[in-house]
Amino acid sequence: MERKIVGLGEALWDCLPEGKKLGGAPANFAYHAGQFGFDTLAVSALGEDALGEETIAALEEHKLNYLMPRIPYPTGTVQVTLDSQGIPTYNIREGVAWDNIPFTAEIEEVAKNCRAVCFGSLAQRSVVSRETIGRFLDATPSDCVKIFDINLRQSFFTKEIIEASMRRCNILKINDEELVVVSRMFGLPDLDEEKRCKQLIKDYDLDILVLTCGTNGSYVFTADKSYYQPTPKVEVADTVGAGDSFTGSFCAALLKGKSIPEAHELAVKVSAFVCTQNGAMPTLPEDFLV
Repeated sequence: MERKIVGLGEALWDCLPEGKKLGGAPANFAYHAGQFGFDTLAVSALGEDALGEETIAALEEHKLNYLMPRIPYPTGTVQVTLDSQGIPTYNIREGVAWDNIPFTAEIEEVAKNCRAVCFGSLAQRSVVSRETIGRFLDATPSDCVKIFDINLRQSFFTKEIIEASMRRCNILKINDEELVVVSRMFGLPDLDEEKRCKQLIKDYDLDILVLTCGTNGSYVFTADKSYYQPTPKVEVADTVGAGDSFTGSFCAALLKGKSIPEAHELAVKVSAFVCTQNGAMPTLPEDFLV
């Protein structure tokens, strides 16, 4: 089996004001990493329902490979409302298929041949999917890039889930609002953002920490270096999936041998472009993909 880049977790539909669109961080991440020529896979679970069929059709329309067992729970949906700046608010349905991802032999085989995996906290809100994600991560090769895109949503996270995930990853991606929550949760000193990020790198033996700050730019930290990129000014259509496109392109660039600053610059360009498009899975311009 060729080693794959995997998005692992929730598979759902974003029900936006203009209609529903396929979403979920794992599919978005895998889609964008795949645009750079990598063999990618979205791993989740779907319901035995019409929306599950629509999901498969949408994944195939986007030419996105998937491994999503069909199980007797409804396919996931999220009601998304956008404010005047296009910033989304989410109402995420519970008790759905992606809350119950089974750890099948096929999923285990993917884990054993995984080159990079991105996972978050949302899909760990239920014990079944949390155990599957943990078993997947434990089955990956020692050189697998494990990205924890923390992605705090509503109240679907706990200190235990976040801590266990930070111990299992080697790259942490977090935004400025999430950093405030995590800092309070873990009693980090009242330091500036960079010092708190460096403390997390030290405490959890991280290789890289990515901090995004919306219109105020983004930072990439290692134990001994710091990098900054401003956020380009663009006309925003919506910001749904922009963070996932950042993560997917950053991961792809690193795996292509780009330096951290080069990967960071590309990720910023990609996510800014995605903000100018409706939906989470636009086709990237050719000149981004070199």
